[in-house]
Amino acid sequence: MMPKHVIAGPDSINEIVKLVKSFGADKVLMVTDKGVWNTGLVDKPIKLLTEAGIGVEVINDVPPEPEIKQVEELVKRARDFRCDMVISIGGGSAMDTAKIIAALMVGKKSIKEIMEAAETIEKGLPTLMIATTAGTGSEATPNAIVTIPEQGLKVGIVSRNFMADYVILDPMLTVKLPPAITASTGIDALAHAIECFISKKANPFSDMLALTAIRLICSSIKTAYTTGENLQARHNMILGSFYGGMCIASSGTTAVHALSYPLGGRYKIPHGVSNAMLLAHVMEFNKDLIVDKLSRVAFEMEIEVGAASKDEVADKVIEGLHSLVRELNIPSDLRQYGVGKKDIDTLVEEASKVTRLLDNNPKVLSRNDMEKIYKKLF
Repeated sequence: MMPKHVIAGPDSINEIVKLVKSFGADKVLMVTDKGVWNTGLVDKPIKLLTEAGIGVEVINDVPPEPEIKQVEELVKRARDFRCDMVISIGGGSAMDTAKIIAALMVGKKSIKEIMEAAETIEKGLPTLMIATTAGTGSEATPNAIVTIPEQGLKVGIVSRNFMADYVILDPMLTVKLPPAITASTGIDALAHAIECFISKKANPFSDMLALTAIRLICSSIKTAYTTGENLQARHNMILGSFYGGMCIASSGTTAVHALSYPLGGRYKIPHGVSNAMLLAHVMEFNKDLIVDKLSRVAFEMEIEVGAASKDEVADKVIEGLHSLVRELNIPSDLRQYGVGKKDIDTLVEEASKVTRLLDNNPKVLSRNDMEKIYKKLF
């Protein structure tokens, strides 16, 4: 599964009118969040569309880590607009919400119905995904993540009919991304690639994408963090994020994301931050089963290995991940977010429910294993 058409490169946003007209759409719904809206990144695409005679309706208040009730309300608003196409410009929350909106604007299903039976999701309105982070990779996945606050969980709805029709990857839209968001979303993209590479469902296609993503991200993330206007670094990051998203569609993430979900769902820790906290620790847990694969990761990360044994190389990768998170100044202690050791039992209970991802991890995690990993985050 992959998007039907991808346009990448500086100023590729200028192709938006041609893409919309190719669907014969007269009126589009633009889905974004307040942060992106306030930066003015949506102004140009709206101007291009309206000057071309295409009507534009806007939902600009998608919340971070949206809850089911919030998405339901946005779907109700969207249905009133009677649009022909859904465009999302933003990060993962905006794009995931747009996927659900596009699907539910056709027919009368509710979000709860499609959560319980994702196989019943029909192809909805055509979609165009425009990434403003690098990133979640949501523009390349058939997944939509929603939060269930009562359970303190984030849940993935997966359907091939969520896959975008068109994707625009314009690095110009990311050059003003703040360093902290550049760092956390970049490590999220790296986690996608590494997890998919070591997952049980890994395959030659996902391996090729994952290794390319690791190389692009690791060669550019520090530059993008320190020198945001470096267009080559931004281009590499947005491509790496996209390839990481394609990996998810092919092989899927593992225990890093499973353990991360309760941190975002219950404690509202930014998704990229929680993945950054967990990535090296989960790789250390899996190490004895993924030594050969970590050697490949070391090569793509350009880690000097000399005459080191495979086991030593694996340790270098794990330390390299720890070091990268430190250099990017990403928080590593859950106490910074008001989470205490007393909360570990709850975290374990909620993470253990994410069987879709835990079952894809190369090594089985017991509840005791999860507890040990969470304790390392203090």
